[in-house]
Amino acid sequence: MRASVLTAKAILFTSVAMMTGAAPPQKTPPQPPLIDTLVRELDRNLAEFKAKADPAPYFIAYSVTEEESDGISARLGAVTARGRSQRRLLDCSVRVGSPQFDNYHMLEGDRPRFAAATPIPVEDSPDAIARAAWRETDRAWRAASQRLMRVKSSAQLRTGNDKSLADFSTEKPATDIQTVPRYKFSMDDWAPRLRKLSAAFGDYSGVINSSVSLTWRREVKTYVSSEGSRLQHGRNFYRVMITANAKAYDGNDLSVMESFEAEDPSRLPKDDAIAAAIKKAGADLTQMLKAPPADPYVGPAILSGRAAGVFFHEIFGHRVEGHRQRDETEGQTFSASVGKSVLPEFLSVTFDPTRKSTETTDLNGWYTYDDEGVAARRVGLVDKGILRTFLMSRTPIAGFPESNGHGRRQPGLEVVARQSNLIVESSKQVSDAELRKMLIAEAMRQNKPYGLYFEQVTGGYTTTRRAGLQAFTVIPLVVYRVYTDGRPDEMVRGADIVGTPLASFGKILATSNRAEVFNGYCGAESGSVPVSAASPALLVSEIEIQRKPETKDMPPLLPRPRAEVGR
Repeated sequence: MRASVLTAKAILFTSVAMMTGAAPPQKTPPQPPLIDTLVRELDRNLAEFKAKADPAPYFIAYSVTEEESDGISARLGAVTARGRSQRRLLDCSVRVGSPQFDNYHMLEGDRPRFAAATPIPVEDSPDAIARAAWRETDRAWRAASQRLMRVKSSAQLRTGNDKSLADFSTEKPATDIQTVPRYKFSMDDWAPRLRKLSAAFGDYSGVINSSVSLTWRREVKTYVSSEGSRLQHGRNFYRVMITANAKAYDGNDLSVMESFEAEDPSRLPKDDAIAAAIKKAGADLTQMLKAPPADPYVGPAILSGRAAGVFFHEIFGHRVEGHRQRDETEGQTFSASVGKSVLPEFLSVTFDPTRKSTETTDLNGWYTYDDEGVAARRVGLVDKGILRTFLMSRTPIAGFPESNGHGRRQPGLEVVARQSNLIVESSKQVSDAELRKMLIAEAMRQNKPYGLYFEQVTGGYTTTRRAGLQAFTVIPLVVYRVYTDGRPDEMVRGADIVGTPLASFGKILATSNRAEVFNGYCGAESGSVPVSAASPALLVSEIEIQRKPETKDMPPLLPRPRAEVGR
């Protein structure tokens, strides 16, 4: 399994539910037409299956993801792309057998797949939507029935192995209709702004490609199930993205990026803040072109808060996803570690999809219900270094029979347990200046001429399967050597952080007193889902870097065109 990270954020919503107690009764709004259509078709199909099918389903659910999106990109003062789209995708889940043993039962790491993400009309046309749901339900039932026969006859099950755990947890159905706002927002207003902002990269001669873009997406999720769940919820995404690329004299590809995310467009940065980020990106890339290649290194380092967030996402977060504890092909790093120390005692880790922002930054990994209709909730994974639980979907594992609201997927893939908003908290905090002093002292203690400071990263990936090396890689963009003899910090390029998880946890010495947020998208078995990682900067006694693979491509031979006078 490999996981990667990118960027986005949060939403204000109106929840409609029946009030109880002394409060005056609230008028319940009419059920959305899409839910009416899906419920009618679900009830019809379930009744037909019970009358005619063998085996008949014990559970059916329909999930519809509706996306509206728009985007505009500019480069060197000119708009390069503009596009708007709208679509609805339907997923159908059918389970045959029983919650204790059904068609989703895993065999030797063989994760079943039945979803297909069928496009349906963006208009509420009952007949067209019902016909799409009918076809998908029939297809999913056929695939589910065939697989149930296979798992029943497998040699593994005849030996009696792995029968104690249920395949599907029992959860209380939920009914909640939320309104996803439509903000007053014009892409046309941004076109002249992006032209002006993107032109600033023309001042940096080493930049080969650059872009300043704005993307918007409104997502509405609808979920109905034969258990009685009736849900509609969602969020908005607005993102300003800055990227720039160059190529060093030895062929090394260089890049920098910065992004700003918000749910409400009024919270996007003003032009001066974007211009400052562009100026820093151009300056960093210019300095990187002059920087020496990084040497392989093992020694002390500071990871900025954003770099530390990615570090925890890769080396810890994926290994506490519940389904990995049940899969015998996984490394199961922490399967037997509940109640035991897995991190330094001054660190605690929570996953909280109910939290929409920090004091200064919107979080990307929030939601109100997961993709199995289970309400989002805060989950304390590690308390003062001690592992307490795992991230759970509706697939039970030993000791944890219920979901904690972390079953997630992108349309067309099957739900598994995934990360949300990862939040690292520390009781051993010092100022940034003190953390730097501690880095220098640790480098001197190890007789190292310098320590490293990782300022910016772009993401990472990890392998969790038992058959492969239990390793991770974090991909830095901006890295400095911090010398022990007082020389100015020196930027280096072409380094990747590599390591193995258990060896890395014990190297954390202290943290800063200021958290930073990395907003991104994580790709794994159930596709790309929005996530965040908030962490203070980390001082580690030992980290390993290796050189990036080099290419044989050289920088452009021809000089770049001169800017036209008066343009």
